Parts: sequence; C-alpha cells; structure tokens
Amino acid sequence: MGQVTVKVNGRDFALSCDDGQEPRIRRLAQIVDARVGEFAANLGQIGEARLILLAALVLADELAEANDALQRAQSAAPTPAEPGPEGAAQSIRDIAERIEAVAARHKRP
Repeated sequence: MGQVTVKVNGRDFALSCDDGQEPRIRRLAQIVDARVGEFAANLGQIGEARLILLAALVLADELAEANDALQRAQSAAPTPAEPGPEGAAQSIRDIAERIEAVAARHKRP
C-alpha cells in the first residue's frame, strides 16, 4: 500500500493509496487545493471544512455536467455500423466544446 502526503489549504494530509497511484493523488489534491484557494481568496478563511466542501461540490458539479454532456452526445450521435473518420472527429469536437463550456462557467472572473 502506497503512502502520499498532500497539502490542501496549507495543511498536510497523509493518505494511503494503491501502489503507483501517488502521482495521481498528488495531481488531484492540487486541483482541490486550487479550488480551496479560490474560495479562500474570495470568501476568506471561513473554516477548512467549509472551504473543502465548497471545492468538492464545485468539482462534483463539473463532473456531473461533463457526464451529462457525454450522455447527451452519446444518445444524440448516430450509431452507424462503421463510423467514418469525419463523424468520429466531429463527435470529439462536439464533446470537447461541451466540456470547455462547462469549464468556462466555473472559471474565476
């Protein structure tokens, strides 16, 4: 079992994870820390639990939006027996645009 220490809101957290997952856990913690930092800058230090909860809710909302967009794209996309390269490329562009739209709604001003 792997061990990794991450920093969120200036505080170290020791975590256990599967061997080899340490770099991924560090990257994910950096995303959470960045969101916590945004809320702390805008709202002040309103308590560590609240800051982390706000970050988790925003990240969960982004994930839900991305999953919804993916499901809409999959259900709207035709299902030919053999998709051509043009159709696949357009589907990828459509999904990328939806994901970028979701990310843009959650960026700091």
